[in-house]
Parts: sequence; C-alpha cells; structure tokens
Amino acid sequence: MPVQHPRPGWVEKDAEAVVTSVAETLAEVAVAVGPERITAVGLDNEGESVVAWDAETLRPLAPAIVWSCRRSEGIVEELAAAGAGDRVHDLAGTRLDPYFSSTKITWLLRESEAVREAAAAGRARFGTFDAYVCARLGDGPRTEPSTAARTQLQELARPGSWSGELCAVFGVDPATLPPIGPSVGDAGSLRAEGVERPLPLRALLVDQTAALAGHGAVVPGAAKATYGTGIFLLAHAGDEPPTDASGLLPTVAWEAGGRSDYALDGGVFSAGSAIDWLVTLGLLDTPERSGELAASVADSGGVRFLPALTGLGAPWWKPDARATWAGMTAHTTPAHLVRAALESLCLRVRDIVEALRAGGLDPPALGVDGGMTANPWLMQRQADVLGIPVRIAATAEATALGAAAAAGVGAGCWTLADLASLQEGGRTVEPAPDSEGLRDEEYAAWRAFVAGSSSLRSAG
Repeated sequence: MPVQHPRPGWVEKDAEAVVTSVAETLAEVAVAVGPERITAVGLDNEGESVVAWDAETLRPLAPAIVWSCRRSEGIVEELAAAGAGDRVHDLAGTRLDPYFSSTKITWLLRESEAVREAAAAGRARFGTFDAYVCARLGDGPRTEPSTAARTQLQELARPGSWSGELCAVFGVDPATLPPIGPSVGDAGSLRAEGVERPLPLRALLVDQTAALAGHGAVVPGAAKATYGTGIFLLAHAGDEPPTDASGLLPTVAWEAGGRSDYALDGGVFSAGSAIDWLVTLGLLDTPERSGELAASVADSGGVRFLPALTGLGAPWWKPDARATWAGMTAHTTPAHLVRAALESLCLRVRDIVEALRAGGLDPPALGVDGGMTANPWLMQRQADVLGIPVRIAATAEATALGAAAAAGVGAGCWTLADLASLQEGGRTVEPAPDSEGLRDEEYAAWRAFVAGSSSLRSAG
C-alpha cells in the first residue's frame, strides 16, 4: 500500500485505499474458491498505525498515521518531561515513543481541525486498521488484545479493556475507541462487494503476532523475525506478563479460549526502507542486488552504519537518533557501504536476541519470513552473527498464514497447539563453522560503535 512522506519524519496512508484493498482481496478470494467454501476469515493489521474517522459517515477525518511516523516526538518529549514515562511503562509495559498509537491520537486531537471539530461534536472515532476495516466492511469497529497492546492504551496485565488511566495520560476518551474482543473466535463477518454471503470473521491479530502464529511459535522461547520495511522479532513468552523485558516490549501475543499468551517484541525500524534508501542514493540499482554487491568485497572495509532512519528501537529506545556512517576512507566503495548496511541489520537483530537472552529466553533457532529473506547473503550473515540456525519459512507470507491459521482456530477446525506444525518445511541456514571465533568480537565492536555514536549521544 503506497505511503506518503509530506514532511521529514512523517508517514501517512490513505485509509480509504486500505479498505478498498481489503474489500477487493476478499472479493477475489471468494470468487476464486466460492464463498460457500469459506469457513473462516482472518484479518491482520499493522498495529500502531492510526485512523481517525467520523462515526456517522465512517469516512476518514485525516490521513492515517503510519506506525513509523515520528510527528509526535514533541508530545513524547512533553510527557517525558512531565514524568509520565514511568507510569506508562508500569501499566502498558511500553516506553514513551512516537511508534505507538497513543501519541498519534493525541497529535490528531491537537493538530487536525477536522478531528477537533468531530471530537467536539462527539463524532470522532479512533482505531487501528482492523477497527476501521471492521467498521466499514463488518458489523462495527472492533479490535483485540494483541493490537490494543500496540496502542499503549491497554494495561499489559489486563488485556481486553482500555485503561482509563492510560487514556487520561494521552488525553484520549475511551468512548472514542473500538470494543476489544478475543483474538480468535466469532468476530462477526466481513462483506465483499459482489459477494452475497457475508464472510465469517474468526480471527483478528496484529501483524507481528500473526507472523508468530504463522511460524508455529506457540511455546515459550520460540522466536521469529519478519524482514520487511523494518525487522520485527517476537518471542513467545508464556501465559504470564513478562516482568524483565531487558529493553524489549512485553506485549500480548493473542487471547484465545479465555487465556492470554504473551510475547517479547523488538523492532529494527529501518531495514528494507534502509536498502531502498541506498537505491535512492545511487549506491544500488535495485534492492535485490544488495547481497551480490556485499559479497563482492571481503568485508566492509572498516565502515559501520547505524540504521536509524526513523529512530533507534529496542533495546536502545532513542527515537531521535539518526542514521550514521563511520569509518569511511578514500578507499571506501559503494560495495563497502552496502555491506556495512546489511551487516548493521544483522547486528541489530542480535541486539534483540541478546536482550531476549538477558530476559531468560534463549531461542534455539530463529524463524524468518518477509521479502528480505530472499537475499541468501543476508540470511547466511544473520546465522553467522547470531550463532543459531535461521529457518526461512516455506512462504514469505507467514503473517497471512498465521492470520488464516488463527481463523481456523477461531472456527474450531484445530487448536493453537496444532499450529506448531507450521514450523515444518522451508529451509534452514546454519552458521558457518569459521564464524564462531569472530562472532562475539564483532558484536562487541558493534556495541561500542552504537554506544559511541554521535547521533546517539546527541539524542540522549
């Protein structure tokens, strides 16, 4: 779905276009397989992105603010200065950051005239894309605990309802938010144009926990990483809220059968977007050539790259950090720069895995999916940097697979435990034998680079 960047750090989408895309996809699938054969539909969404709409017309009041948008940095700074950060962290399990929906809604209420007018008239409604799609194509707006956890307006220990205290911190009226129901089960239906029979909606999940399900990661310690615009790594953390997150985000994985499962989440906010940026700079012809160019040199020539085009996420949490190059000389070539960029992504993933280990979870392997997993050089380097096998999913669309599998659970076709079989298939990349000796030395040098980055020092 196309995004717009109207100002530096701003990222928007057309919510109408999202609804149209979902409706067209539903119709296409229904026509292809026959609507009478569809037992269940699952819907995943990109979590922190926010739509404001009119309760009467159901039309958007402003462009949707995308998860990676940084426009609410000033609000984050304001709340931090007022001392709200610790209480928000205690309740939601998350840190103050423009990443989450909370300050995006605050920004809309302050800065959008249409939103302010609708709010004054009692017509403004806010929600993530699942809520808006359900409002337009379903039986009314609704969301579920794994998505609500990404808003920063739901308490981690009390999934399934909005927190009055958290809403008050961000100036959000809970009545303007959608109802929260279970992640799997009867969620009503969705309508597709030209299809007479409503399609049974049986699962709603945020995209990253849908991918967790799609990897069959349904037991504590199982972990996956999705390589897309960003890289998002989640590990199943059991059925109790994690207490020692070690810089990661404790979140709800899903709620099913009256039980909540939890996960630890860490995000590399600039990944595929960083490689696209290298194309814009003229260092690459296409993103697909990045692995080939990286492999053309023996190493990065001493160059390091901090992939902080939209801030630095877990476990550093520096929203105003900026991308940084270091170590360039007259001998630096585009190949060195590209290799340094790809290596930085692998090392950022290790940052998150090390935080998992510090919190008591030690994944024996990492399941991976997403477009960037088609880069064999990157996948081999990732396995070498982590020192554990990397299991490339049989399908690059593990998120869609997880949403569909969860819908099957919601329809009673199988259980969550049955999803463990989704780990089968695909391809496993083992760490190269000669990588063991250098792995920890390289990582120590990386940590020193990040900690000493002038961008990070000025941000902190």
